[in-house]
Amino acid sequence: ITDQIKWQQCSLTDKNDVTNLLEKNEPDEFYNLAAQSSVFRSYQDPILTLNFNILSVANILESIRKTNTLIKFYQASSGEMFGNVNTFPITENSTLYPVSPYAVSKCTAFWLTVNYRESFGMFCTSGISFNHESFLRNENFIIKKVLNTAFDILAGRKEFLEVGNIDIRRDFGFAPKYVEAMHLMMQHETPDHYILSSGKSVSLKEVIFYIFDNLEINRDKILINNDLFRPNEIMDIYGDASKAKKELNWKYEMSFFEVLDIIIAESLMNHT
Repeated sequence: ITDQIKWQQCSLTDKNDVTNLLEKNEPDEFYNLAAQSSVFRSYQDPILTLNFNILSVANILESIRKTNTLIKFYQASSGEMFGNVNTFPITENSTLYPVSPYAVSKCTAFWLTVNYRESFGMFCTSGISFNHESFLRNENFIIKKVLNTAFDILAGRKEFLEVGNIDIRRDFGFAPKYVEAMHLMMQHETPDHYILSSGKSVSLKEVIFYIFDNLEINRDKILINNDLFRPNEIMDIYGDASKAKKELNWKYEMSFFEVLDIIIAESLMNHT
């Protein structure tokens, strides 16, 4: 579909640039998936993370308000906003308790979206997505890092996979299905916020072992590096997407190991 896509550059931290983009293109829908989205990097550069993730959303919302309030807006929110919770599964009514600079920035952007919806009657919707993966992920994220390093080990370019805490558990899903839900939200009669999740968590240890076993790599090639542990780590998190399934008729039934099978197969095709 690349021949159907028109690429344009815009600095989302420059409000005039955002306004000019809207006036030039007159969109019906605006999907904001832009962010500094690495939790690990947010500890290394919290100012950049907070500045971009908050200011960009404020600029988009205010530009829509001043340009054309009929433009529908989608904000990509994150399950990281909930932090270390005591009650599972997480729902849209669970308390937000961010435990990283990234999560703080996403909470602020989330509430900005709610505020513009309630204050100005704008169509502002938010998908609270838990981890979602595909072959297109870059190596800043753990699944792609594990896969790429596994192929490097097979090719003799690396000897080990270095990872941090692999006992943490995450709710992983399949990115293409989550994008379907994003579109469904924008076609819904009224804007709201919805959790997008698989409803189950798996440990990074299970994921890494599954990938290594599939590629026939010895598990002793996995090294734990304490320098890669993150401060104030969320040990377990998973959500309940019942609201999205009921109100949007979103369908999601995949286990993450089914998702991994797809990603591994696509990765093999691109490494041979």
